[in-house]
Amino acid sequence: MPTRGVVYVHSTPLAVCSHVEWAIARVLAAPVNLQWTAQPVDPSARRAECGWSGRAGTGAELAAALRQWPMIRFEVTEEPSPGADGERFMYVPGRGLFRATVGAAGDIQLGEDRLRSIMAAARAPEALAHALDKALGSAWDAELEPYRYAGDGAPVTLLTRVG
Repeated sequence: MPTRGVVYVHSTPLAVCSHVEWAIARVLAAPVNLQWTAQPVDPSARRAECGWSGRAGTGAELAAALRQWPMIRFEVTEEPSPGADGERFMYVPGRGLFRATVGAAGDIQLGEDRLRSIMAAARAPEALAHALDKALGSAWDAELEPYRYAGDGAPVTLLTRVG
């Protein structure tokens, strides 16, 4: 059953842009030509985004392909599909990759077992708040937010996976 999602490359050095396109093209098995624009938060960097469609799990493949370059900031989303949860991946240099399950509205979903584990390990309210922030990827969100905002109004490329 096909699904779809979006790749947001929030910032990458100009010299890496073609490598990012090649990585996405390898995963989607289709040529990719993104519309790169300047990233206002970092004028020496470029940004682009593209919608994609493919089989469930394509979002994870895209995130794995893009994390080869530790200097880029990106997000990959995959919508839920029959029999598969949605996913959201965020990558920030120095922080690494964050992965979460997402629901139909795009909200991060924490399972019952995960919540019980967090509650059992927390010895104080501050520890519980810290563990929940970590489980929700709050640090990644905080670092990416200025780059997301800077992308408002940027062109979006739509891609379809072949095969």
